[in-house]
Amino acid sequence: MDVWYVYVVQCADNSLYTGIAKDIEARLIQHNAGLGAKYTRARGPVTLVYQEIAENRGAALRKELEIKRLKASEKRALVNGGRL
Repeated sequence: MDVWYVYVVQCADNSLYTGIAKDIEARLIQHNAGLGAKYTRARGPVTLVYQEIAENRGAALRKELEIKRLKASEKRALVNGGRL
């Protein structure tokens, strides 16, 4: 099984960034080293605030898009223990 994760990080400016990865710890290291997404490079350091397992890359991408389409208040509710 090819396990992927959907994750949300909170940036230093309190904005949220959503992404996918096979290894979240390695991805966080990349983000905090300025080697991650362009969005997080100028907003680091980042802190993991939400993660969810996906069965494969396609499922992870679909969930990422679903989260990215949420309003900011809905994203905050999700990372504070809510569910989609």
